[in-house]
Amino acid sequence: MTDFQENTLQQEAIGHILVPLARREIAQALALSAPAVDQSLPRLQQHGATFVTLTQQRQLRGCIGTLQAYRPLLHDLKANAYAAAFRDPRFSPLQAHELDETDVEVSLLSAMQPLQFRDEQEAWSQLRAGEDGVVLEFGSYRSTFLPQVWEQLPEVRDFMARLKQKAGLPATFWHEEVRLSRYTVRKFRESDMAVSVDARRATA
Repeated sequence: MTDFQENTLQQEAIGHILVPLARREIAQALALSAPAVDQSLPRLQQHGATFVTLTQQRQLRGCIGTLQAYRPLLHDLKANAYAAAFRDPRFSPLQAHELDETDVEVSLLSAMQPLQFRDEQEAWSQLRAGEDGVVLEFGSYRSTFLPQVWEQLPEVRDFMARLKQKAGLPATFWHEEVRLSRYTVRKFRESDMAVSVDARRATA
């Protein structure tokens, strides 16, 4: 087996652990049964940053995450799964009857890469549509979009306008003190995984 093949298998393996762990955390908070998940993988004890996204019929139902890896991946995942289900201020807490129709997605973030630029156009030219998650910071204002958001906003101008609005800034805002960073993710979507049907049935 080549190093590439081994690395690919390891990535697939962690996806089949992270997604069921996220669902189990939510199910247990709702007092629902959920299958046990092997938590012995060494990577789970290393620091990691995740986002947990919940959708229903492709519509967002909750999304909470961590931008900087500062705690064990297992703890980060569980905390964000719980928060996505019950503490996203845009939505009411998830109810038990909703879980069966909720799709769970876990994004595992890379390290953050600050961008260097002289003006907004130069900043835009460095962004890789469909690949980069972006963090915008200006004073106390801060927001981020995962790379998945490019699916709904494929044009850089629209992507950045909405990112500014999410931070609480005007869509056309720009200032020389704006800071931008980018990151990539490994995305694991429950609906794309063969185990998803069994996991859903176990929580019914």
